[in-house]
Amino acid sequence: MKRTFQWMTLLIAFLLTLYAFPFSLEKPTKETIIFFPIDRTASFTKTATTLQAQPQKPHGPYSLLWTVSSSLNRNAYLRQDISLLFADGQLIGTLSKWNENNQTLLQEGEIKQKDSHFFQAISFHYGEIHRDHKITSTQSMSGDYLYVIASPYDPFTSFRRGKTAAEKEWQRVLTKTTTDFLQYNAKTMLDDLAIHVQNYYHFYLPELLAYNEQPFPDLSLEKTQKIIGNLWEGLYKNYFLGVKQKDGTIVSPIGSTMPLLLISKDYSHLIVLTKTKNGETVQLLQQISP
Repeated sequence: MKRTFQWMTLLIAFLLTLYAFPFSLEKPTKETIIFFPIDRTASFTKTATTLQAQPQKPHGPYSLLWTVSSSLNRNAYLRQDISLLFADGQLIGTLSKWNENNQTLLQEGEIKQKDSHFFQAISFHYGEIHRDHKITSTQSMSGDYLYVIASPYDPFTSFRRGKTAAEKEWQRVLTKTTTDFLQYNAKTMLDDLAIHVQNYYHFYLPELLAYNEQPFPDLSLEKTQKIIGNLWEGLYKNYFLGVKQKDGTIVSPIGSTMPLLLISKDYSHLIVLTKTKNGETVQLLQQISP
């Protein structure tokens, strides 16, 4: 009888443990981007981000079609692609898709727009690979840009490089509008935080595409890829998923300014600066390991 009582006690304790911690026996996979050492055996065979504009009716709203796709040369434990879309220097949309034990991802978005804009998109393609009790990762970037002219005084058109005199003028005007907007906000943010910009390599997020397959100045490609991987990990957690304001509240990044990247010339740290939709300056600081 005593032995039976002991077994019953153990059984009840076990059942209570399962009830209190119903998911403790298996950790589910979830979407995430974490930089691990680069896997040299894995590479993307295709990465693409494309923007297309389709008019709905004369001088009315139009649809901006946004497609992101990628293929890896092998299955990955986790595959994820994220993408950010900007109009005239402000974030207007995000895309994200993930899958387990897969090689290929495809996602499409559609945003209704009106008026003329300069659109820019940048995507980060990521794979987490598990093999022989080791975790590695692989990564790449892609992007696109598009000038869309939707004016009552001109026929609807879209292009990447202006060909006619009218298109070239629109390209100049929209580029200048975007540049002026970003430069004004950059100056106010740098002044607010007393950052000496001469100590940094600085550029905006879509310009990071230039370093997809080439290194930062005076740095190896391997170290450059590590910095980029860690940067995207930080951007995903602290910008893409939501921006933390000074009062601790988390707000959507939609409507914020295009992130300004500042990489210290001694490669000790990097800073990401953006202004939220309500005008608050947000600084993300990331130390760069040796």
